[in-house]
Amino acid sequence: MANVSLSAKTVWGKVVLFLKERKMVALHVACGDITDVEIDGGKLIVKVKEGMIVDLLKEGRREIESALRWQGLDLRLEIETIKEKIDPIVEDINKLKKMAGEYLTIHGGKNGI
Repeated sequence: MANVSLSAKTVWGKVVLFLKERKMVALHVACGDITDVEIDGGKLIVKVKEGMIVDLLKEGRREIESALRWQGLDLRLEIETIKEKIDPIVEDINKLKKMAGEYLTIHGGKNGI
C-alpha cells in the first residue's frame, strides 16, 4: 500500500457499494447506517452500538474483507462494540424513583425528567 492517507469513510463507502452491487441486501443496509469508522495500524475499525448489527457484521466479515481486497487494500476488519452511555444524573433519578416510587416528585431538570 502506498503512503497515501486513506479516508476511512471513503473506504467504508466503497465497502457499502460493493455489498450493494453483490446484492447482499441485509448487510448492505446495516453497513449503510454505520458512520463511525477509522483506519489504524492495518485495521479498519468499525464502531457500532451493542445489538443485532454486531452479529450481522460478524457473519458478514468475509464479504466485508472481500470488499477491502477489491479496493486493493490489505486491511483487517475489527468490530468494536460501544456501550451506550447513560447520563449519571438520569441514572441517579431512576434509582431514586425505584426506591421512593410514587412518593418522589421531580420538577424541571435535565431531559424533561
